[in-house]
Amino acid sequence: MGASRSGADGLDVLAAEVRGCAACARLVSWRQAVALPGARGRRPGPYAASGIPGFGDPSARLVVVGLAPAAHGGNRTGRMFTGDRSGDFLVAALNRAGFANGPTSVSADDGLVLRRCWLTAAVRCAPPQNRPLPAERDACAPFLARELTLLTEARVLLALGAYAFDALGRIGALGAAESAGGRARFAHGLELALGPARAGGPARTLLCSYHPSQRNVFTGRLTAAMFDAVLARAAVLCG
Repeated sequence: MGASRSGADGLDVLAAEVRGCAACARLVSWRQAVALPGARGRRPGPYAASGIPGFGDPSARLVVVGLAPAAHGGNRTGRMFTGDRSGDFLVAALNRAGFANGPTSVSADDGLVLRRCWLTAAVRCAPPQNRPLPAERDACAPFLARELTLLTEARVLLALGAYAFDALGRIGALGAAESAGGRARFAHGLELALGPARAGGPARTLLCSYHPSQRNVFTGRLTAAMFDAVLARAAVLCG
């Protein structure tokens, strides 16, 4: 079973809204400032300097949720997890696990195709110091909620880091995992049964991994083997 036409169309509409969003003045100013000639860390070529929508297979069974686009990655290329080291690590792993047709993600027109996988984030604009304010997180929350509703075939939600985990909780995506003992806490390798997102829909499972940030990878907090193990479990759960 694939995504419905209405679901795919809905994702296109959502993408257009994300690109045009100017709700958070601080983020709009920052995403544009880092794209100016002479800005620190600026790379050659044009910058999207906009809100960055999710991308991938509308029939995705795996939905990967990160924190936000990188200033000189997604904010530059216009595609989530593209053109930065986090994207390099993530897409290479997705390729090894069979979720991507190639191991690199360098530009929006590089031919990358995701298979049964969708990449998105809790916040859609690059934030200063990679730290969105609570109000900015909350302004973006409806985008993520709508996205998860439109991805009707999703069976696994993979939270990259505690920020993404908390964002999913705030939009109610972890509702079935709540218990009398309180909300579960983020931990690498955590697995939670979420139940169906809608009546008659597939049951969903939450998996957690440390974010593939430069710091986590360079310090060895997250290794390729660790992330491969998470994706291997995701592949099993996706069926």
